[in-house]
Formats: sequence, structure tokens, C-alpha cells
Amino acid sequence: MRIADIRQTLLALGARDCHIDRVFRAWTQGKPLDIGTRRQASENFLPLALRERLPALSSELDGLIRLRSEHQGEDGSSRLLVELADGQTVESVLLPRDGLCVSTQVGCAVGCQFCMTGRDGLLRQVDAAEIVAQVVFARRRRPVRRVVFMGMGEPSHNLDNVLEAIDLLGTAGQIGHKNLVFSTVGDPRVFERLPQQAVKPALALSLHSTRAELRRRLLPRAAAMAPDELVELAEDYARRTGYPIQYQWTLLAGVNDSEAEMDGIVRLLTGKYALMNLIPYNSNDGLGFQRPPLERVTALAKYLYARGIRVTVRNSAGQDVDGGCGQLRARDQGAVSLPEQPLIRARRGSIKPAQLTAAE
Repeated sequence: MRIADIRQTLLALGARDCHIDRVFRAWTQGKPLDIGTRRQASENFLPLALRERLPALSSELDGLIRLRSEHQGEDGSSRLLVELADGQTVESVLLPRDGLCVSTQVGCAVGCQFCMTGRDGLLRQVDAAEIVAQVVFARRRRPVRRVVFMGMGEPSHNLDNVLEAIDLLGTAGQIGHKNLVFSTVGDPRVFERLPQQAVKPALALSLHSTRAELRRRLLPRAAAMAPDELVELAEDYARRTGYPIQYQWTLLAGVNDSEAEMDGIVRLLTGKYALMNLIPYNSNDGLGFQRPPLERVTALAKYLYARGIRVTVRNSAGQDVDGGCGQLRARDQGAVSLPEQPLIRARRGSIKPAQLTAAE
């Protein structure tokens, strides 16, 4: 279901723009669709045909997703496995400090070698209303003031639906534009379309390596853009919007945690409007990658900081419940009962973890 389809339904019921805005505000904020204002009850404001249709419409919107399972983390996060109307499942994560991570695809076509989501490829797109429904569901459980599009899927591969959802959340949903974070491995369409939007989200760019060859092997089906090119395009967007770029770097022991890689970060990001997020790998059974020791992570962060790079260390939410991206869905489908440390399934561009060493 597209947001535009809901709008057309409301127009057909005689709703004017002010009525449509009222319904969308109520929905995106997790409130009943027939809610009035402090001065005016809905029966004195909404057209009769629309009021009569609201219960059925509310039921349709509530049916976009339902909770399959919930996994509480010790860090205050909560990983939700939610089922879409056709039975497919995606993951949402309630984050500490009023944040929410949402999914934009069922599966993913990028095929990141360290990610469970991409093992089965892309199954289907998550439409705009299903994306917003994840926010609505979360808001009925706790406040949500920040939404990051960092769950299952690559947002740039579902760009129309993601931008439609962002527009609604940044207007009717009353979420600050810089608190809507579009996370991507990088795609030319992102840098073309995002500056044209009325609601311009913040940008998070998954870098993972400053070496073009290694990055291509880690992200085998990402757009063929060199790290230097990605950073330059991202810097232009940062200057246009006034939001720093959040660079994401999943730390893989013996793969991209060398001082040579850190020197590459310094080379690329010195003088840039940027923040580097070092993310110790959230181990996935069967993929064969490991998280560096805490001492190593701390040393790398200090190394970057001493060279003038704004850096944070962020643990993936839900590590204590094995809730890395795609793990809940895979476990629900019985797809993670794998032997320890197997080779990655052979496919185009796939590699063995042992082949990805810092010495390359």
C-alpha cells in the first residue's frame, strides 16, 4: 500500500487537504484516526462519509504489520520481528533514547558478506505504508523521536517508497528532518534525489573499508563507487543540509581493523563535516567473521581521535540476544542452525572470511 493510495481513498470520501492532514497526523503519531482537537470533536470536522469509513480504514492500516516476536536487550533496546500482511517478516528495533530502526526491504540484494539479511537475496520491497506502519507500531509502545533506515534492506534500492515514507514522517509525523537518517552503502541515485526532497534526511554512509578492492569484496553488489568518490558526494550533501555525514564502519577482526585502514579514514575524512561510527561486529553464527577485542576497538577509536577525526564507538543493539540484522528473521525460519565457522555459500562475488585479511 502506498501513501498515495491512502490519500486517494480519503479524497474519494470527500476529504479535503485539511482532513487528510488530520488523518495522517493521527495515524503517524499512533493515535486513533477519529481523534479531534482540543476545541473540536471529529464529528464536527470530518465529512460524514469519511467518519463512517474510518473504522474500516483503521483496521486496514493496523493490519499492515503484526508482532511475531520481541526480544528485549539489556541496553534498553527491543528487537521486534514483525509480520507483513503477506506473511513475510522484517525486523524493527526500538533503540535507547527514543530511537527506532526500521526495515525497507524483505532481504537485500547487496550481499554484504558479514550480514545475515543478504543471504537469501532480495525477496520483495517494503512499501511506504509498511515502513510508516513500523513507526506507528513502535509509537504505540514508547515515544519515537528519531527514525533510522538501517534495518533489513538497502534504502537506495527502494528509493521511491523510502522517500515517500520519509516525507510523511517529517511532516505529519512531526519528526525532525535531521532525526530521519537514511542509511546506504552508496548509490548515485541517493545523491541525486535526496537534495531535491522537501524533507531532507540526514545521511549515514556504510563505508567499511577505504580500499576499493576490499570494499567491493565485502559489499559485492553495491554500486561501483570508490570510497573517495562516495565521501566527496556525501560531503556535498552534508554542506547543503547542514547535517554531518555519519560514516558507518563495522569492525571485523583481522579484516578492516588495521592502522592502515585507520590512516585511510584520516585521509578521507580530515576537514570533512563527518562523524565516524565504529561498530564492533555483532557476530552472526555461520558467517565466520569475528568482533575485535574491546581493547582493540578502544585503541582504534583513540587513534582516530588523536588525528582529529570525530569518532564514536557504537555497539549494535541486541548483541546480548543475538539480534544482529537479519538474525531474528533467519532464526524464525530455522535458517541459522548452521555448523560453526562454515565457508560462506558460494555465489557471485562471495569470499571466505580467511581471504579478507588486513595484510591484503
